[in-house]
Amino acid sequence: MLPKIAKIKGIHPGLILQREIKRNNIKSSQLAASIGEHKQTISAIINQKRGINPELSIKLADYFHTEKDYFMMLQAGYEVKSKLTENSKRTPNLNNIRKVLFWDTSFDKIDWNKNKRAIIKRVLERGNDKEINEIIKFYGKKTVSTIAKSIKQSRLSTFQKNAEDFQLI
Repeated sequence: MLPKIAKIKGIHPGLILQREIKRNNIKSSQLAASIGEHKQTISAIINQKRGINPELSIKLADYFHTEKDYFMMLQAGYEVKSKLTENSKRTPNLNNIRKVLFWDTSFDKIDWNKNKRAIIKRVLERGNDKEINEIIKFYGKKTVSTIAKSIKQSRLSTFQKNAEDFQLI
């Protein structure tokens, strides 16, 4: 039995297809032949090199006795999650931020979303006006303000001064 979509939302449909092929003790070539598809197509989907289209979703649904849009819903969920992940990897305009500000890490490998709090703290402590404005533009004033307020203590007095000057606290 196929898992409920809510539990596996965001997973590539090829992974679910691979799981079902194993559970049903069939080969991907057997599945391909029984639904009238090329075995390379099924293989590409299983290997996450290709997505599911509506026609294939219907064929797979008939084979696995599930809703006709089951695999399309999986595909849509996967694409949405992929897009969100892609969007979260965006970066500020790095021309406005000096690399030396992050001397203790590899500047090119900074995860600007995951390390948001540390980045905001560092820029407010050691950044110039251009860098602070870039961080505010990138994260949004509300987010920077919320994080600045949550930082109880900073070793550098410039943090407090910059937070006040930019009306963040």
